[in-house]
Order: sequence, then C-alpha cells, then structure tokens
Amino acid sequence: MLLRPFCLLLPLMLAATWPQPVVAEDPTPRFTKLVWQDEFNGDALDYSKWGVEVNAFGGGNGELQIYTDRPENVRVEDGHLVLEAHRDRAAVSGVSREYSSGRVRTKHRGDWKYGRIEVRAKLPDGQGVWPAIWMLPTDDAYGTWAASGEIDIMEMRGQQPDTVLGTLHYGATWPKNTHSGQPYQLPEGSFADAFHTFAVVWQPGQIEWWIDGRRVQTQTKWHSTGGDFPAPFDRRFHLLLNLAVGGGFVGPPDDTTPWPRKMEVDYVRVYQ
Repeated sequence: MLLRPFCLLLPLMLAATWPQPVVAEDPTPRFTKLVWQDEFNGDALDYSKWGVEVNAFGGGNGELQIYTDRPENVRVEDGHLVLEAHRDRAAVSGVSREYSSGRVRTKHRGDWKYGRIEVRAKLPDGQGVWPAIWMLPTDDAYGTWAASGEIDIMEMRGQQPDTVLGTLHYGATWPKNTHSGQPYQLPEGSFADAFHTFAVVWQPGQIEWWIDGRRVQTQTKWHSTGGDFPAPFDRRFHLLLNLAVGGGFVGPPDDTTPWPRKMEVDYVRVYQ
C-alpha cells in the first residue's frame, strides 16, 4: 500500500454488531458495456494495465510486510494473477522485513467514474492475513485521505474467512475522517474454499456491493469537507489489489498461520 498511516484504517469494528444485510438479486442489469478487463491469460503481468507497487514499509496501519515486484510475490500463472505473502526476510532498498507480499494498481492505466467493477478471486485464510480489493481517487480533488474518498470493494480478516466487509471512507482529511459499511457472511463454507465474484455498482449518489451476483449492501449517504454531495464519489477512481500481513485490522500472524499465503485473481472486468 502507499506509505501513509490511513488506508483501510482500523476498519472497522463492525462485524460483531451489524445485522446481516438483505440479499437481493438484480432484476435489471446495469452497466453492460465492457470497457476494461484483464483475464490474466498470458504468462506475465500486463504492465499497460497494472503497476506493481514496491514499498519497504507496507501500507501503514501497522502492517508487517514489504511489497516487492519479485515473482515470488507478484506473478501470472495458470490464468490467474497471484499475490503471494511469504515469511522470508526479503529486502527493498536495503530495508528487510519479516514478511513480503504483493500489491498492484491500475492508476493512470485504468481510472473510472461510475460503473460496475467486478473481480473474481480466491482469498487466503490464516491469522493475520489481510486480502483486499479496493479503490482510491486518482486525483485527490477534494483533499488528502479521506476527504477524496476510498471504496473498499472487499477486505477480509484471514482468521474469519467466511466474512468480508465492504466499506466507504470519506468526510474530512485524516484523522477527522469517517467510514460506513457492513460485513457479509457466507451461508456456508469460506471465501478461501473457492473463487467468488466481488463487485460494486457505482452510480451518482449510490454504491451497491455484490457478491456472486447478489446485492448485499447499498449506501446512499456520505459527505466530504471538500465538496457537496455526491462528493467525494463523483470523480475518477482506480483499482488496487493487495495481500497485507498484520496491522490493526487483523492483528499479527501466529504459530497457526501457514506460509506462504496466496490470493488468486481470475479476472477483473469494468463495465460502464
């Protein structure tokens, strides 16, 4: 993640108290024109679509990994993008950390205002493992984080692999920002057992979260000190995929966490 103390900030002490959302199927499909995609069918990452982030200090939030561009951490194989975390004391710019992992983004390669952003992925479980599919503003038009917003399509605590969260971050600049969102728990099994499809349907004044073709959450209320509603979610955003280790959201790994841990992405598709 970017070197900042906020992304996906202590997201969220939500799961224990929020009720399960009403789940509904979409009777009228929206955003049917495919405008951007990666099916990961080659043998290497397409750098016209993705940038690999290299960062010796992870993404803030007390995370324990470094992000590298090594094939051990970021690669394409068997039709999937693989982001893999290791406990290997890898080094970046002379800085070594106990864990290494991968993070990629579409900034200036894929930036969108409104649409359906859909990612099919299989997530890793394990104490202290934190996979995420999320979006950041490309231009910070309303100010620094989180006044210009953040859309978390999916994040999961590895020690709770049957539950994911979808969250918006907005309001003022850190630390006066706020967030809202809900967890979703699978009726059976876990998100580590098989591939699942995660999506947001993002329209003016409304953002919906979809899992495996079913709507699990809708948000219509947010704000920004930098502009009037529907700011900040009325500007272009880009997509990020990453696998973090540790941090305030998940806690550190322990002796039960197996290594390596792997997040596999089957495809990314954007419709407008």
